[in-house]
Amino acid sequence: MEIRIGVTWSNRELELELGEDADADALAKQIDEGLAKGGVLWLTDRRGRRVGVPTDKVAFVEIGRDAAERKVGFGLG
Repeated sequence: MEIRIGVTWSNRELELELGEDADADALAKQIDEGLAKGGVLWLTDRRGRRVGVPTDKVAFVEIGRDAAERKVGFGLG
């Protein structure tokens, strides 16, 4: 599963790949709670790398499937 986080005042987005066993609903709840509390939102990717983002700088969070599953090109469907 892949997560993209937009950060205010930054042209780049943070992209994290989580393990295949990650639950999107549980992750969304964890992010919701982290943003509500304030402080720093900490997430750990599939390689064990921890990334912290100040919650007041989060512009958006996108939870989706792995980049490898995305289709590239102009095909239909």
